[in-house]
Amino acid sequence: MCTLIVRTGRRLTLLGVRDEFADRPWEGPGEHWPDYPGVLGGRDLKAGGTWLAVHPAARRAAALLNGNGTAAEERTKLSRGDLALRAAYTGEFPAELTRYNPFHLVLADLSRVRLLSWDGARAAVSELPQGTSMVVNSGLDPDSERVVAYLPRFRDSEEWGELIREEPSADRSALIVRQELPDGRIFASLSAMRVAIARDDVTYDFTDLTADRDG
Repeated sequence: MCTLIVRTGRRLTLLGVRDEFADRPWEGPGEHWPDYPGVLGGRDLKAGGTWLAVHPAARRAAALLNGNGTAAEERTKLSRGDLALRAAYTGEFPAELTRYNPFHLVLADLSRVRLLSWDGARAAVSELPQGTSMVVNSGLDPDSERVVAYLPRFRDSEEWGELIREEPSADRSALIVRQELPDGRIFASLSAMRVAIARDDVTYDFTDLTADRDG
C-alpha cells in the first residue's frame, strides 16, 4: 500500500490504496490467517501477509506502508506482511524491528490513531491529529506531492469513492498510479479498501482497481 487516508471522529474511516507490481499475486479480503482469528484483509500470495487488516470484534484496524531507509540484513530479513496482522490482532506495535525493512505502520481504534515509523535504524511513534490525515511512503509528510494534491480533496469530500475512480497516471502526485517500467513490468494501484469503524458496527468496502483495466 502506498497511500492511507484516515479520518477520525465518532466514526473512524481508513482508506488504503495499494500500489504494487501488477504481476504479484494477491486475493481479496477474507479471514485468511488461522493464527489471527477474526482478522480480515486482502492477502499477498507471495509473502502471505496483508497491507490493511481489520479486527471487527476489537473495533481496530492496522495498515502498512513501505518506508525509506536502510534495508534489513538479507539472510535474517522477515516479510513486513505480518506487521498489520499482528497489530490489528493484539492492539500493540511490534517490539523487535531490526529484521524488517523500513516501514510505516498505522494502528487505529476509536480512542486514538498511532503511527510507528521505522527507517532501519530508528523507530518513532506519533499520534495522528484529529480530522483527516494522509500517510504515504515518506510517512506523515505534508510536503509530499501526493499529500499536497489530495489531502484538501479528502478533507472536503464525503464521497471518497469518486477519488479512487480517477484515471491511473504515471505522475508522482497521482493517487491512482500506473507506470510501465523499462523492463516491461507494470507498477500500479491494484486495489483500494475502505474501513469504517463505529462503536456499534464495522464495515468495509473493497475495490479491485484492475478489474476493468486488466481483465
